[in-house]
Amino acid sequence: MTHKALPHPDQLALEWEKDPAIEALIEARVAKRAEAAAFQWRLRLVAIETCMMGSLVIAAGIALDQPVLKTVRTGLIVAAACFASGMLLIGLSGACGMLLSRLRKWRHK
Repeated sequence: MTHKALPHPDQLALEWEKDPAIEALIEARVAKRAEAAAFQWRLRLVAIETCMMGSLVIAAGIALDQPVLKTVRTGLIVAAACFASGMLLIGLSGACGMLLSRLRKWRHK
C-alpha cells in the first residue's frame, strides 16, 4: 500500500522533477557534498585510530614498568606508522574507486 505524502500547505510547490537539467545539477551537488563528508570522516577515523594505538602502546609500556621515555618514543612510532598506513589506505581506496569508475564508463561506451 503506497500513498503520496501530502506537502505542507505553506510549502512552496516546485515542479523540479520534470526538468532533467535541474535534477542533474542537484544530484551533482549532493554527490560532491557527500564525497567531501566521506573524506572528512575517513580522516577522523584515521586520527582516532592513530591516537588510540599510540596511547594503548604507551599505557601497556607503563603498565609493564618499562622506561617512560622509551615507552613514549615507541608509542609515537606506532602512532606515526598507524597514521601513515591509514593515509595510504585512504589514498589507495580513492585511486581504486576512480579507476573502477573510469573502467565502468569505458565499458558503457
